[in-house]
Amino acid sequence: MGFERVAERVATAAPAGEIRDRITLRGLRVRGRHGVLAAERELGQEFVVDAALWLDTAPAAAADDVTQTVHYGELAEALAAVVAGEPVDLLETLVARLADVCLADRRVARAEVTVHKPAAPIPLPFADVAVTIVREQV
Repeated sequence: MGFERVAERVATAAPAGEIRDRITLRGLRVRGRHGVLAAERELGQEFVVDAALWLDTAPAAAADDVTQTVHYGELAEALAAVVAGEPVDLLETLVARLADVCLADRRVARAEVTVHKPAAPIPLPFADVAVTIVREQV
């Protein structure tokens, strides 16, 4: 059985309308100036972004063609530009903007995005602060 036949069989294995293929980008580290405190805006800090995109990867796999899928390098650059760009008060706002970037490619059916703020101004020891959202194409 050739690769084309295997990709076709796998792509049709999920129930109609359900996409199981996923591209994941984890641990993207970008400096930004987000937060409600003046010091956060002035000094900035590192944010860590995780993104998972659900899309049908069968066409790209069958053609071995990057133009038929989401280019994860370009995705990383677009996400980094948002984090390094215009400051916002809330992680909720930032993560929503990042999800919009992920869903700008109409091939992406669903996106899950997490923003970690490892240097959040919390006066107690903590491992992580993060906001995660899941959005789908409308």
